[in-house]
Amino acid sequence: MNVKRRNRTFHIVRRVPKRYAAIEPRTQVWISLHTDSETVARQKAPTAWAHMVEGWEATLAGATDDAERRFAAAKELAAVRGYSYLPADRIAQLPREKLLERVESALKLNGDAAKIEARAVLGGAPEPGIKISKALELYWGFAKQDTIGKSEDQLRRWEHPRKRAIANLIEEIGDKELSEITGDDMLDFREIWMERIAAGDAQPDTANKDFQHIGNILRTVVKMKRLGLVLPLDGLTFKADKERSRPPFSVDWIKTKLLAPGALDSLNTEARCILLGMINTGYRPGEAAGLMPHHIRLDVDVPHISIEPEGRQLKNKVSQRVIPLVGVSLEAFKQCPQGFPTYRFKDKISDTVNKYLREHDLLETPEHVLYSLRHSFEDRMIAAKVDDRIRRDLFGHSLGRERYGEGATLAHKRDILQNFAL
Repeated sequence: MNVKRRNRTFHIVRRVPKRYAAIEPRTQVWISLHTDSETVARQKAPTAWAHMVEGWEATLAGATDDAERRFAAAKELAAVRGYSYLPADRIAQLPREKLLERVESALKLNGDAAKIEARAVLGGAPEPGIKISKALELYWGFAKQDTIGKSEDQLRRWEHPRKRAIANLIEEIGDKELSEITGDDMLDFREIWMERIAAGDAQPDTANKDFQHIGNILRTVVKMKRLGLVLPLDGLTFKADKERSRPPFSVDWIKTKLLAPGALDSLNTEARCILLGMINTGYRPGEAAGLMPHHIRLDVDVPHISIEPEGRQLKNKVSQRVIPLVGVSLEAFKQCPQGFPTYRFKDKISDTVNKYLREHDLLETPEHVLYSLRHSFEDRMIAAKVDDRIRRDLFGHSLGRERYGEGATLAHKRDILQNFAL
């Protein structure tokens, strides 16, 4: 590093690299190191030169027509010069000496370099509007609290419909800035969905989910970025289909078909055990798949499983629960005491079992699926006149009021389940 004394102060003296010729009119620069000690000067020189290069790089980045890059470059260049980036109206309110300091910084250069410098230190780079695609990028950070505890597969499934909804919107109205989205844009987007629904290519619920995700994403960004926009997102949803609930398997079908000798033999062991375990527990398929070995407790007075938010996020707080194992469900877990690593934290158990049941004529109707066993378990609890508190505790449903006390003991729950276990 070439360090020279000028008067009583040491400076770096270097030629300007060709890369910066377009934005730096000088061919050689003298950079003051603000010391009369050569030893101190040589220690400070590398950092001072690095800051100079950072400034040139930021200036280069500012020489662009891309508003977003230009704004980012202005903020970076202001920081390199030792200032916080402020919009022009706030610059004008600075004390006179601070304002003049910034003006003098801009006047040191000329031509395009001076304009770029002025944008940075005098607030001449207006913050660009946020486009729809950028809003999605920002949303991930704002919605971080919604993803805490999700497994990798849960996170993928959470993000996918939101990405798809935004992609659908951009495909129809373009990647507009949020402030430019009009009521006509959204009505045109709705019309596209209307045509698809009328043609039988989509369901109203599918369209409504898109509108729900779009509204949540864009409104969250508007709020958190303090944009003060009122987006035309109301009144767009379609009248939903009547709620469709999967029918429960009848007890007779479970006994004579699903539990018939050899009916499930060609289904892989882990999937078969998840299915059989569901019959007398009513757990959600994903809850079973997420069980870790220490959540399966067989060598105790009351064999049971503990559904916990470990490695994944449960549907809600009351989903964390302990369920006794009885009947075919207990026998199934004895075959898989370490859980189900093939399906752990992966969204594929339902697809695997449903395909098997369909191909082997084990579905009571075309509307039945693996999840129907959960509905069957609930119906069987109701038929057995199981207390509402115990039923909800076993099923992982909210009680509708504050829970008091510990509820039924594990042994009591086991005794109740044994009364109608298969």
